[in-house]
Amino acid sequence: MFVDELTPFVRELARQPVAFCGGFFSGLFRLDLSEDPVKSWLNKQGATPPAQSPSNAPADSKGPQSIDID
Repeated sequence: MFVDELTPFVRELARQPVAFCGGFFSGLFRLDLSEDPVKSWLNKQGATPPAQSPSNAPADSKGPQSIDID
């Protein structure tokens, strides 16, 4: 059963080992792809900038918000 859970990781590692290891280490070290020096290095490599996610929302949008439903 444990092997079934690891199969997707091994499959992706076998397909694209450099991309997999880069993603693994950037997550391990909590590197933000939209900050320098990682951003400038990615631009030099010809990579497209990462899309903005909702977690990168402005600081004033934290906490509960009220909405009006008609």
